[in-house]
Amino acid sequence: MPLSINRVWLLFLGFIVGFTVDIFYDTMGIHAAASVLLAFLRPHVLNLLTPHDGYDSSDEVNIHVMGTRWFLTYAFSLILLHHAAVFFLETINFQTALYTLAKTILSTIFTGIVVVIIQLLFFSPKRERIDYR
Repeated sequence: MPLSINRVWLLFLGFIVGFTVDIFYDTMGIHAAASVLLAFLRPHVLNLLTPHDGYDSSDEVNIHVMGTRWFLTYAFSLILLHHAAVFFLETINFQTALYTLAKTILSTIFTGIVVVIIQLLFFSPKRERIDYR
């Protein structure tokens, strides 16, 4: 998603994506709730990770443009929040909190590695912008 997307549109898209997953997995709104939470928290995470010179309006969130350290912090924090919401909403039981926490952390690591591999394989490296003025 672009950095400058409207928050209402982002929440709506988060709901649609989560609801679509819920339909296929028959999970009664768990993914929709986690996706809306993620869409709500994304601008706050972006504000926390804002570089000193700010974001360029044409910047894309990918590992080549934003840098490896920034992208890993961004991706792993949002993946952790999403997985924590999904797994704790799924159990709604704090007696198995340690098991759910371990499941969340391991799933976050696996998903984060997959996201990084996809970024490296399918997104082109940052190209120099040529100004033709």
